[in-house]
Amino acid sequence: MNFDVMNFRGKRALVVGAGKSGLAVSRFLAGKGADVVLADSGDPVFPGEELEKLKTMGIEIVRGGYPEVERGSFDLVVMSPGVPLTAVPARQARKCGIPVTGELELAFNFTHAPVIAVTGTNGKTTTTALIGEIFKDAGWNTLVGGNIGLPLIDEVEKYGPGDAVVAEVSSFQLETADSFKPRVGIILNITPDHLDRHVTMENYIGAKARIFINQDAGDFTVLNYDNDLTASLAGKTPGRTVFFSRLAKLREGVYVRDGRITVNLDGVETCVCRTDELGIPGAHNLENALAAVAAAKAMGIENGSLAKTLRRFAGVPHRLEFVAEINGVKYVNDSKGTNPDASIKALEAYREPIVLIAGGKNKGSDFGEFADKVKEKARVLVVLGQSAQLIAEAAKARGFENIRYAGGFEEAVYLAHRAARPGEIVLLSPACASWDMFKSFEERGELFKKLVSGLKSQ
Repeated sequence: MNFDVMNFRGKRALVVGAGKSGLAVSRFLAGKGADVVLADSGDPVFPGEELEKLKTMGIEIVRGGYPEVERGSFDLVVMSPGVPLTAVPARQARKCGIPVTGELELAFNFTHAPVIAVTGTNGKTTTTALIGEIFKDAGWNTLVGGNIGLPLIDEVEKYGPGDAVVAEVSSFQLETADSFKPRVGIILNITPDHLDRHVTMENYIGAKARIFINQDAGDFTVLNYDNDLTASLAGKTPGRTVFFSRLAKLREGVYVRDGRITVNLDGVETCVCRTDELGIPGAHNLENALAAVAAAKAMGIENGSLAKTLRRFAGVPHRLEFVAEINGVKYVNDSKGTNPDASIKALEAYREPIVLIAGGKNKGSDFGEFADKVKEKARVLVVLGQSAQLIAEAAKARGFENIRYAGGFEEAVYLAHRAARPGEIVLLSPACASWDMFKSFEERGELFKKLVSGLKSQ
């Protein structure tokens, strides 16, 4: 199905999942004249006046389950990223030959601007935000959206060929992307994650690789040379591969040389800026910056403009976000550390002793390497949530015994506060999803900041 020429007027569409993406798709399709049914297996609470708006647009809402999908019942089924393709509506639709798609694919078919798409296990949000700032600072009319928070479908029709769309895309979104073809597709890294949904690493890698399957020789695929799983995809992309590396001097690509971010794409080596000038801390953020530079250079952005943005960009909320310093103790919000590898990178970003708050919903991850890093970098570990015992056992197996157990999130923050000494860092980096206690990592991070603010006023 070619969405960019499809006339939705009079068509019947089922949108599965009433989250942010599902709401945006429902409004979009209804605005195009489609007869829309928005269904959710739970009982969603709609923000503000959203429910009345949906009803005014003629959108039918089904709570607590899904309508039957059979031949003639729907012309299209749109799956929200949070709902797996093993869900009943998707299976029924495919059995009946009804097209199944997602918001990313739908949005792309109404996009007239070149797309710079960012995926990877970790660093997506920071890199997407940084690239967006780079393009804005260079004078481009730029949309930043996707998995970063703003559904692309809400805004893409406002942007044209001379503009830019910078999109964070997840493996869940890429599963339903059939014609998606970014001008620049970036894979930052691949480490085990979301195996509760993808089941195997092969499936997970395959989902990530869908970012480049429709590219051609005029497009760019930016890959992390230092990550074996990512680098191995170079031979599979139809686009032009541009490597970035923090550790190796490359014959071509973006790399670090003599403490400087260096670019060599067409046989000419140029320097962008010193690595110690970056506004975001940590080796992992240097990798994110290298990837952003590769994307920007592929689109022709000048070094001088690039350097200015790299120096002033201070990161994104909930990713190594400095919250406060209280009695000589720094409090850092890394709620976006939702898997072990992300939290390992957070621990590596600091030299000071760390009081770490970790735990939440496990997504099928192993905590062995994370426990190794905890033993190396943390003085105290505070665990909570569904994965508390798993994390504690992994740490104990490595000889780390200074562990505190919290019955809830507020208690975890107070335990960390009482344990911390001047000169140390209290770091919230859970290595787990938030869904056992919160709706999102953002909600978890905001509560952390609120609780820390309360400590500051005591």
